[in-house]
Amino acid sequence: MAEVIAMLEELGDITPLTAEAAAARFLAQEWAPGGKVRDGVETSWDKGSVGGWIRTSGGGAVSVSFFVWIRDVDESGYFDDLDAVYELGEEVLADFLPEIEESRLAGHLIEAEQTEADRDEFIRLKKWTLDGLLLTAGLIQHDADLPVMVMVVLEETGAA
Repeated sequence: MAEVIAMLEELGDITPLTAEAAAARFLAQEWAPGGKVRDGVETSWDKGSVGGWIRTSGGGAVSVSFFVWIRDVDESGYFDDLDAVYELGEEVLADFLPEIEESRLAGHLIEAEQTEADRDEFIRLKKWTLDGLLLTAGLIQHDADLPVMVMVVLEETGAA
């Protein structure tokens, strides 16, 4: 998870956050490109067991997401014990949050209020503002047959 903290520290210094600047930081931190280019910018990155993505919205707002833990569905296409998977994910998230809060970002993090949309998207989460950006760390599952992940998302405040 140190890879994610290092990238968050790098990305937190970019004003404004652009896809090109984020891609340059991934490359400088020796992340491997995943071969998914959009608008001339590599958008998928890997380092060790961690994945990162750069996304742009129609308005040009940029978000950078990481998965720091992932548990895929069982062979059946679902989880045999979803509650146990959620519990394990919550433990991973709880272990990861202090790494964010004790990083070099600590002096710039201001805890942000969770919205109803946040609670609808994430199973558990913590959210901060970071010098005009939103930083969210949480446990998420987009659909019943998709993996459960601990994600970290850094985005412009207007993209939230």
